Amino acid sequence: MHIRLSVNGKIHEIDADPEMPLLWALRDLLKLKGTKFGCGGGFCGACTVHLNGAPVRSCQLPLSRLAGMPVTTIEGIGSSELGTRVQKAWQDLDVPQCGYCQSGQIMAAAALLATEKHPTDDQIDAFMSGNLCRCGTYVRIRSAIHQAAGGGSK
Repeated sequence: MHIRLSVNGKIHEIDADPEMPLLWALRDLLKLKGTKFGCGGGFCGACTVHLNGAPVRSCQLPLSRLAGMPVTTIEGIGSSELGTRVQKAWQDLDVPQCGYCQSGQIMAAAALLATEKHPTDDQIDAFMSGNLCRCGTYVRIRSAIHQAAGGGSK
């Protein structure tokens, strides 16, 4: 089926099954490899992207449910001032260890900061709890979110 997607500010026309998860359309059809496959069940957060500004698990979102809403991936998050701040904080604080989960972590962090300008540690921990990091960089992730919020690293 012919499907029209708005990804990172560009319109893409693809032929795909409407039930194909967005993750596979991004990775396999659009060749945007930054969004990662983690668990396939929506539990780990590695595949997090923004749909109309809200964080979603792309491994669980069929193309048929996009209804023309804009998608932002890790490749496009840096086009916003907030996304740039989050990415810079991640670099400044050397957040990634293996880095596999970090695109999902950054996407979730940007979504948090879009709604909560200066989150507390408890707010960060609650919001980010669905994004798993096997390397355990949670303390650096929290510090980077504080830095991106303008509060310096804690």
